[in-house]
Amino acid sequence: MTTSLDYLKRTGTVVVSDTGDIESIGIFKPQDATTNPSLLLAAANKLQYARLVDAAIKHAKGKGGTIDQQACAAMDRLLVEFGKEILTTIPGRISTEVDARLSFDPEATKAKAREIITLYESVGIKKERVLIKIASTWEGIQAARDLEHKDGIHCNLTLMFGFAQAVACAEAGITLISPFVGRILDWHKKTTGKDYEGDDDPGVKSVKKIYNYFKQHGYKTIIMGASFRNVGEIKSLAGIDFLTISPKLLEELNCSTEPVPKKLDAQKAAQADPIPKISYINDESEFRWALLQDAMAFEKLHEGIKKFAEDGDMLKNLLREKLQKA
Repeated sequence: MTTSLDYLKRTGTVVVSDTGDIESIGIFKPQDATTNPSLLLAAANKLQYARLVDAAIKHAKGKGGTIDQQACAAMDRLLVEFGKEILTTIPGRISTEVDARLSFDPEATKAKAREIITLYESVGIKKERVLIKIASTWEGIQAARDLEHKDGIHCNLTLMFGFAQAVACAEAGITLISPFVGRILDWHKKTTGKDYEGDDDPGVKSVKKIYNYFKQHGYKTIIMGASFRNVGEIKSLAGIDFLTISPKLLEELNCSTEPVPKKLDAQKAAQADPIPKISYINDESEFRWALLQDAMAFEKLHEGIKKFAEDGDMLKNLLREKLQKA
């Protein structure tokens, strides 16, 4: 039986699992996987992953220092423990996020990214199999630019909601970006009181514009649609480079036999209505102004950073409690 998930994969879209639940990743057989603090917080509380938490606690205890320093070390190690485990079930790469609190500090972001890569290498994982997730602030984009071109560390720029963010990432030569389709939809529904479906979905429209622009101007940055609210959004982007999908929606696609026609095509995008080329690469003020002018993108970016930071703090507190008992 051919499922909708099979049809989606046949459009050329690479399917990525958006979860910290390793068991679900094994079921749907994606190429890559992504995690974030919210997903890992949920997974870390499950009994089947206690051994990964225990390994992180043991590592942190061995590092010494204050309890807060150990909690930070345990959190970094836990990210890597989950990443390493996930990589045993997928052929591709894992995206691992730096602390959202570093989103406005490029030097600290780069230092943390290098620490994470070093931890991966210490457990036998080469940096080629890791994408470092960084919020697509101006500072995050500049940090990622240096990591990509000076350190050979590939990055996934996340919490992307606006066109200016995407353009700046492409100019910086970032490996991959993750525009958040569902959260864009959430904002528009709340703001207008309207419902949107399929190709009329504001999140879908936003990603299609990015896709057409990248293909028209020859940018190699991978576009990975993320944060979906329904399978209609996913089907409307069939043919895009990558899609990262939650286990719930993967299951829905896997239980359906409805065909998923290809909607996006690089050749057609290149021939679509031309989108004039713009540049932010060396113009921080223009980037910040463009982001400020986009109320949705500005609001959702900062809201997302705050939420990831809060979940990161909750995860760190969980580890701190375990360290105190160890």
